[in-house]
Amino acid sequence: MNLQPHVYVGTAGHSAWFSEDGGLNWVHPNSHSGMYLEARVWSFASHPEHPDWLLAGTDMGLFQWHEASARWTAIASPLQDVWVAAIHPQDPQLWFVGSRPAGICRSRDGGKTWQALQVPGLQQFSTLNMGATRVTQILFDPLDAHTVWLSVEIGGIFVSHDDGDTWHARDQGLISADVHGIAILDQPNHQRLMYATTNQGLHRSTDGGLHWEFQTIDSPWQYTRAIVPRLDHTGVVFLTNGNGPPGNRGRLLISEDYGAHWQEVQLPGTVNSTVWTVATHPLQPMHLWACTNLGQVFASQDGGWHWERLPQEFGEIRALHWRPLRPGIRQQDHSLTRRVEPV
Repeated sequence: MNLQPHVYVGTAGHSAWFSEDGGLNWVHPNSHSGMYLEARVWSFASHPEHPDWLLAGTDMGLFQWHEASARWTAIASPLQDVWVAAIHPQDPQLWFVGSRPAGICRSRDGGKTWQALQVPGLQQFSTLNMGATRVTQILFDPLDAHTVWLSVEIGGIFVSHDDGDTWHARDQGLISADVHGIAILDQPNHQRLMYATTNQGLHRSTDGGLHWEFQTIDSPWQYTRAIVPRLDHTGVVFLTNGNGPPGNRGRLLISEDYGAHWQEVQLPGTVNSTVWTVATHPLQPMHLWACTNLGQVFASQDGGWHWERLPQEFGEIRALHWRPLRPGIRQQDHSLTRRVEPV
């Protein structure tokens, strides 16, 4: 089947945008779609067993998108400002959501019922920036199906080895508790190799997160945002970098040796801010999308070595997601104020 690349962009103030042709053309559903037109969308999550829907974490709570009807449904949960939505890769009914102020909830029945999880040491307020902390990533350990990792800005790293029942802090050695994301690399010898990104730089752990060591990168700035393994399990990893949030300059770095060495990948044109994240999918690992914090989107068809800058620009991007879907999955038109004309 000739699958079509559906790309989703979440913005800080203009809700979610949709493309069904890999980012060449975009639609912006209005409030009649079920989500407020000017919502802030912080994250997306989907599961390959359910191509008909995906989740979005927003400042108005958790939403579920239905591809056939092109509509959003609000999913009641104990958290209001949902910064992260995550679905367990082996169980599409097991959902986790994380919030601002930092908190985490779990559903074992696809969002019908929820349990607030207790994380010892998780603070809702940081005296470092005199503001609320926030969950930045929920990561299911690829080497242990029952292990869940939690990164918090500004609050460190936590881990659960029992699907979220009990949690432990894992921040020893971090030079900053302002953690943006984490990655676990599946090396050929199955040795656990972990990375964490912070506002002050990249950290590496070889003992399951018990100890972290700062790793300097060859860049004018040590600010790192996302670290994303390419899903072909060849040791290729991407690291997003820039001169702050949002910053006015950015870089995308690539490693071919599980993060031991990094080099810059040239993005076309002038990069307008920190490169924010990279979107991947296991069915087509060589097809990638990347974005900057201030609205630029790039696409690569060769595994991340060469990139094309897409014509559409957005205001401020906070989430980027893509997946290949079968033609005809859309059975109803988007609810639109006006269609975005091709540039």
